[in-house]
Amino acid sequence: MSGIQIDDVDRSILHQLQLNARQTDTEIAEKVDVTSTTVRNRLDKLEDGGVIRGYHPEINYEEAGYPLHVMFVCTVNPNKLESMAEQILDVRGVVTTRDLLGGERNVHVEVVAGSVREIEEIRNELADLGMTINSSEIISETQVQSWDHFYPRTGPDARQDDDTDDGSVTDQG
Repeated sequence: MSGIQIDDVDRSILHQLQLNARQTDTEIAEKVDVTSTTVRNRLDKLEDGGVIRGYHPEINYEEAGYPLHVMFVCTVNPNKLESMAEQILDVRGVVTTRDLLGGERNVHVEVVAGSVREIEEIRNELADLGMTINSSEIISETQVQSWDHFYPRTGPDARQDDDTDDGSVTDQG
């Protein structure tokens, strides 16, 4: 955990970024009801603190020339999970790797390719790293929803994340 305190202004900014990360500081400021300077200062704090790890495009792989989108469900020695992630991501065609807690099938590897032959080459390269591939599934469509819990909720039933947050929105940089 980063150790930085996140308040409702930060949560509102995070929510706005999830809805559209291409918004300007000024556009976000209007929606969050703070100044654009406050938004920039908060973004800098969230980035420096590791809360925001990057801004990434959502790519339609099929339209980009990679019609095969596959999820490999794999098993890796739990003691080697951390060191394997970088090696997995170095395999051409791998777009995401996810370590799972517990269980035998403890790694998901998402790959894209233009042909079945490329998928087979990726599979073989993953196996050469020492991974056991338990199954592979073709991904047809993925939908992602912004996490609305970043947006501050008001009212008597709203749960606060910490004792320092009274639910009010202030213009603090």
